[in-house]
Amino acid sequence: MRRRYFTLKSSGQAKIEINKSIFICHATRTETEEQALNFATKIRKQHHDATHNCFACIVGPHDDFQKADDDGEPSGTAGKPMLEVIKKNKLSDTSLVITRFFGGTKLGSGGLIRAYGKAASEGIRAVGLVERVLHSCIGIEIAYNLLGALENALHNCNFPITDKQFTNQVRLCVMVEKGNEIHLQKLVTDITSGTACFSDQGFDYIENDVDCKEGIS
Repeated sequence: MRRRYFTLKSSGQAKIEINKSIFICHATRTETEEQALNFATKIRKQHHDATHNCFACIVGPHDDFQKADDDGEPSGTAGKPMLEVIKKNKLSDTSLVITRFFGGTKLGSGGLIRAYGKAASEGIRAVGLVERVLHSCIGIEIAYNLLGALENALHNCNFPITDKQFTNQVRLCVMVEKGNEIHLQKLVTDITSGTACFSDQGFDYIENDVDCKEGIS
């Protein structure tokens, strides 16, 4: 699995008007080819009366499924510039559909490329971005009298506690960025004088918001 990557924060849309043509960019996070294609089908059904519903996506664990569809626009003027916006912003697991309602004025190849690129950028900006960072979930079992000191140390070192259970001892689930497990274990061992018990609880991604108001290209 990828240790870190950028993707869309959620789903949403943005609308722009160019020479009386309306461009609506629908953007969402999709993690598989099936999800991406189903998203494209859904938007096309919703806007079946549109002149075009163009599509681009990059999905998969290694960005292995990439697709660009012009949906009747001149070849290379819609899906490709949309895909390039996804690539320029280094996004993964991202799907875009841009719905166009023709306004009566032809834009030409260059105009279409700029229009679809701008609509894609506005759609991504409207939805927002996150960086997903792979973390290990480490189980830690300690005596009650060690809880306060350990919680303070974990907080100061930015190791988030995601679960806490109280039985005959305290059981914590602590998140640590993949590859840094040894640093967490050393900290806990020092705080608890080697009395803590550790267990592997799997892994998950933690998402951090990315300030993209001015950075979308």
